[in-house]
Amino acid sequence: MLANGIKLGYSTSKNGSYTDLEGLKEVPEMGIEPEKVENTCLSDTVKQYEFGIGDAGDLTYKFKYENSKSTSPYRVMRAYQASKTVLYFRETLPDGTLYDYAAQVSVKRSGGAVNGVLEFDLNMALQSEIEVTDPSTSA
Repeated sequence: MLANGIKLGYSTSKNGSYTDLEGLKEVPEMGIEPEKVENTCLSDTVKQYEFGIGDAGDLTYKFKYENSKSTSPYRVMRAYQASKTVLYFRETLPDGTLYDYAAQVSVKRSGGAVNGVLEFDLNMALQSEIEVTDPSTSA
């Protein structure tokens, strides 16, 4: 499946309506990598491990820079960064798979060069588990 058509929406409440952010160019890897914790007893002949809590790693979305109106994602997300508001996000894949989570945001604009485009990174500080909803199947 191509990544084309992926959407990222946000809401100020978990069950509220989501507003899609325009200009999405790149999405991060999504999933939890649990930390491997060593838990060996004195009677064990090899080290024993179990999985601890998970880490989603860096969740950074890349956007086209555009700041010409009050609803521009760059401007809106900067305001939420300044207020340290926890937002609810929904990433929707073209097949209907949903990834829902809560996060605080930070915004960083890219540098520029001749014939280079300006972009901004939307970085997430995860505040919840990532809930995955599979698309409905027709049987």
